[in-house]
Amino acid sequence: MRKSLVALLLFFSLSPAVRAQDNFYQGKTIRIVVGSAPGGGYDLWPRFMARYFSQYIPGKPEVIIQNMPGAGSLVAANYIYNVAKPDGLTLGAVIPAIYFDQLVGRKEVQFDWSKFSWIGSPEQNDILHFVRADTPYRTIEELRNAKEPPRCGSSGTGTTGHYFPRLLEEVFGVKSIIVGGYQGGSQIDVAVERGEVVCWSPVVATFVGREPYVSWGKKGFVRVVVQTGKKRDARLGDVPTIWELMDRHKTPEASRKLVQVVITGVALGRPILSSPGIPGQRLNTLRQAYAKALTDPELLREAAKRRWEINPLTGEELESLAKQVIVQPPQVVERMKWVLGRD
Repeated sequence: MRKSLVALLLFFSLSPAVRAQDNFYQGKTIRIVVGSAPGGGYDLWPRFMARYFSQYIPGKPEVIIQNMPGAGSLVAANYIYNVAKPDGLTLGAVIPAIYFDQLVGRKEVQFDWSKFSWIGSPEQNDILHFVRADTPYRTIEELRNAKEPPRCGSSGTGTTGHYFPRLLEEVFGVKSIIVGGYQGGSQIDVAVERGEVVCWSPVVATFVGREPYVSWGKKGFVRVVVQTGKKRDARLGDVPTIWELMDRHKTPEASRKLVQVVITGVALGRPILSSPGIPGQRLNTLRQAYAKALTDPELLREAAKRRWEINPLTGEELESLAKQVIVQPPQVVERMKWVLGRD
């Protein structure tokens, strides 16, 4: 009886706004719209998080996944921004580099990157570029001198598979033939195995954390030639960073700034966002729940088994980065237009 009385007093001591917030998600369903096809890293992370996220939201709503691939996540981002209600029940998991399309003024973009409601990201990432090991290319210099440009897989202009090979061409003169039309990373994997394409630029976490890359690495099926971190990832210790290569080739400052703007896209990790205008308390609830889920002991154990590193960004950090990165000088934007040229 005494415990019940204490609980009742605590409940009524809360403000009406807090009590309403605690009750809002009870009996409801949160939908996470994934802007890529099933099977890739941008799909696997939200599916994984859905198992834990709900447990830290008052009311413990059900969390479901809906895939909405197309145009490198532009379809999903436009949907979240313009169609989904700003009620905190529809979230999005999109490829963050689609802010490039806004920077260069693409008409397909129907959102303002800086105005999304940002929830959190489980990791910060880097890009790598690999080629099949049965090709003659072992270094960026050998790729630059290739008589015939290698064919690289891509699933859209906002994806690493498209813009990173073009960045390598813009900065180092490494030519590639970009083969688009794939719905996601899993389709590009099959294309690499079939020999339809021989190169791709996934993020490091994808390459070291899931199949077929783990098996490819053991078999020596592919060769990584560059990575984008400020320092070498220990798991790719013999692979030079793009910064080392720029030092080696005495790359001018304008190109270095372009590289920084472009690779910031993956530094945002695998963000979860929602529509602009979510009520502040509700947004805070989602942010706090997401951050707490990433400290769940069971989640951490399972992530370790999958070889996934947890290196999170908060919603507040994502919001700040989104506002910074969307403002760039005209000269950088002009060079980005070529990097993001259509397939």
